[in-house]
Amino acid sequence: MSGIKRVNKENIIDAALDLVREDGIENIQARAIAKKLNCSTQPIFYQFENMEELKKAVIEKIAETYRRYMIADDKKDHQYKEMGKGYIRFAKEEPKLFQTIFMSENNLTTKKFITHDKEVYKSIVKYVKNVTGISSEKRISEFHLKMWTFTHGIATMIATKTCEISDKQINEMLIDEFKALMLLEKMNEKGRKNNE
Repeated sequence: MSGIKRVNKENIIDAALDLVREDGIENIQARAIAKKLNCSTQPIFYQFENMEELKKAVIEKIAETYRRYMIADDKKDHQYKEMGKGYIRFAKEEPKLFQTIFMSENNLTTKKFITHDKEVYKSIVKYVKNVTGISSEKRISEFHLKMWTFTHGIATMIATKTCEISDKQINEMLIDEFKALMLLEKMNEKGRKNNE
């Protein structure tokens, strides 16, 4: 009896995650997971009511992986840039996982999209406030949306292998975009003051 491998929820999620890494989430099937675990499909449907429930658990596991990439070292300078680089690194090292959560149809507004992961967004607000001096949460959100859109474009090109961009180029592009947005922010601030 001791030679029988017990299949639990975590084993199933991990096997499904491996399949997502190979073929994307749309190709997760109970038989493929069972084959990977060397078992029947019965343990899968014992642990999960249906495949949708399993997919939700896999997406949460992907979100956990994403969060690890997004955690910036508080001891480092430029935490905001480091988060952007982490986002792009996630796309490069885990392209199918990136595509699953950031290139799937979800019908969210851009505001809801960037604030969806509350844990990550809380860090973003803190870092943007520290590096830019912007105090208004509305303006922080607007600034980040512009920066994120630029960063997402780079990450998408990397995840889909549209083009190759070196780490040095990524670093330079993020710095240049940040500087451009800071200039725009200063111009807008000056305009706001002139209109008062």
